[in-house]
Amino acid sequence: MANFDADLIRALQDDGRTSIHDLAAAVGQPRAAVSSRLRALRADGIVRVVAAVDPAFLGQHVLAHVAVRTDGTTEAVAAHLRDLDETVFVSATGGWHDLVTEIRVGTMPALHGLLARIRSLPGVADISTLIYSTVIKGLFVSEYRGGIRIDTTDTALIELLQTDGRASFRELGEAVRLSPSAVATRVDRLISGGVIKISAVEARGLTQRQLALGVGLNLAGDDDAVIQAIRSWRGVDFAARSLGRFDLILTLVEPSASALYASLERIRALSGVRHSESWFHLAVLKEDYARTLRPADLTAASAATSTATGPAASVGGEPDRDGDRDRTRLSR
Repeated sequence: MANFDADLIRALQDDGRTSIHDLAAAVGQPRAAVSSRLRALRADGIVRVVAAVDPAFLGQHVLAHVAVRTDGTTEAVAAHLRDLDETVFVSATGGWHDLVTEIRVGTMPALHGLLARIRSLPGVADISTLIYSTVIKGLFVSEYRGGIRIDTTDTALIELLQTDGRASFRELGEAVRLSPSAVATRVDRLISGGVIKISAVEARGLTQRQLALGVGLNLAGDDDAVIQAIRSWRGVDFAARSLGRFDLILTLVEPSASALYASLERIRALSGVRHSESWFHLAVLKEDYARTLRPADLTAASAATSTATGPAASVGGEPDRDGDRDRTRLSR
């Protein structure tokens, strides 16, 4: 069952809207078994399938990893971090630092201002910040490159998909008063244009079925060889080049401590790795990529797109196509 679940979740992380038929083919299990197990995983809160808007589309061009050391208990500081709109991830950790958080803001001055606020929180002893220069591997970074504008209907679809990334086109169409095929066209454009990515978020931590380990690497020699190696490794959940005390930062996810140790040793054995540090994610306190798209956000995104790429293509500008098919998986 463990391998079945792992294979199923991995397939959903690649494409959260993959059909049951294709999921069954990917994991080598009957369709009825895949459908039943997926319902159980979602009902138990082990897996969420959701959409996330690409940070670049939202104008969030600065992504940072902030490690926090506290005086005493972490609960009050963690609560403050969870309440910040700029944080998408907060975790209690075992290691030199007590908490880590990922933050997303628009500019370096905004980052400096936010870091000052975090330092001033009661109970914060000190912080250490890494800025992501390039995200190498991540579930919710779609590599948006501009050229897309969205309208209010697209906005409504995105917000629905942020709640349930596997909602059928028929359900979405009823909510926005469009035919299923018209909705499929819009969603397909949002995904192929890099505006959103739909993927699976798995519960992690010592009380969950998957364990997570953060790793910071200092490199010597050929960075590209290390990056190419870790990009394809199944246990690497996230990887980014970073500016700060580490050259690369990773998150390893495995079903057991022994598997985590094996993955870490495999990374340490790479010829381009000079030094590594690691920390356990004891409990993930926040992992929320949903964002409300306000009119100001849409205007700013459109303006940035127009400046960078010239006239933008409207996601909602295509004629609506009538049809009866309610496709779960996008045509690509």
